Amino acid sequence: MHGNISHFLRPLQIIFSLLLILTTSCTNPPYRGGDVLGADEFVMDSYRIREGKFSILSMEGKNFEDLPSDLLEEYEDVINNGDVLQIALYHPSRSDLTESVQRIGQLIGYRVSEGKIYLPDLEPVQVDGLTLRQAQDKIEALYRQQIRDIHVFIAYKDRILRKVELAGLVQVPNIPVDGRLRLFETLSIAKVPSNANLFKSYVVRDNSLLPVDLFKLIKEGDMQQNIVMRGGDKVYIADPAASTLMVLGEVTKERVIDVPDGFMTLRKALAEAGGILTSGDRSYIQVIRGNILHPKIYTLHWNHVVRLPNDSMLLIPGDIVYVAARPLSEWNRFVNDLLPTFIALDLITKGIKGIGIEVP
Repeated sequence: MHGNISHFLRPLQIIFSLLLILTTSCTNPPYRGGDVLGADEFVMDSYRIREGKFSILSMEGKNFEDLPSDLLEEYEDVINNGDVLQIALYHPSRSDLTESVQRIGQLIGYRVSEGKIYLPDLEPVQVDGLTLRQAQDKIEALYRQQIRDIHVFIAYKDRILRKVELAGLVQVPNIPVDGRLRLFETLSIAKVPSNANLFKSYVVRDNSLLPVDLFKLIKEGDMQQNIVMRGGDKVYIADPAASTLMVLGEVTKERVIDVPDGFMTLRKALAEAGGILTSGDRSYIQVIRGNILHPKIYTLHWNHVVRLPNDSMLLIPGDIVYVAARPLSEWNRFVNDLLPTFIALDLITKGIKGIGIEVP
């Protein structure tokens, strides 16, 4: 393992050293950790974090418009060529017909070909361009010309164009839409696991990221995120380790911690690292956030951690919690010596995961 770490560490150290050399040659000198913020600023930023995914992304300089309200509106969907319908009949005495229709509907379905479907005891029925309700009424009317009191039930079994495609941590990769299917139901049908990384999960429509906060929808029940799905929508559900933060320095176990919800309390992060060692300076618990060459550094006291409300002390993916034997004052040394070692360890133990699309 030591050899593997050295293999990764050397190029990383070179890259960080080059970056520091380049910044030294610019008009702005390299950042040395002097612009330190206090608990007040950390609490204020924590309240922004509580507003959700897109507030967190705005703190990183990635801004999105609000979710348009018209995405919550149902629409009239129609049957198209290639769609496969599931049809069932009910009649108290014609079990021969109802069982025959239902068996075909369950096993293979009724595919729309040249705008028509073919049902037992009926001439070809033109359904292309009709809604499910219109098709149901039409088929029911045709059967009632022969059999009184028969009832027809119809749904989509499969669709070629009008369906949602899902990838990542899902069990069902395709789900047909009907103008009423919503995101919450889609995720339920897809069997999304409870430990999925909802912060890094996303919905894409027409090759654009929709500003939908899946954490708010699934974990907080915010139905303002429950958009109506359309054919061609793509949903990606990320792995729990898709976003992480680091805890370094005088703690029991330096480690990378998964942040599947997009935020974590500082108290929990320190607990997951086994707590602060007796050699650590509890008056200088430092949270490093943002661009590696010019980060924001918050300096907190242990009293802040234990006395302030949990939700006012929040970390986000990419944060580094650093507990030193003395305050972090030489930023160049931290970047050159400490951080590359831990990043190399992270690369070896967790690997580099790609999700196929560049998203925040």
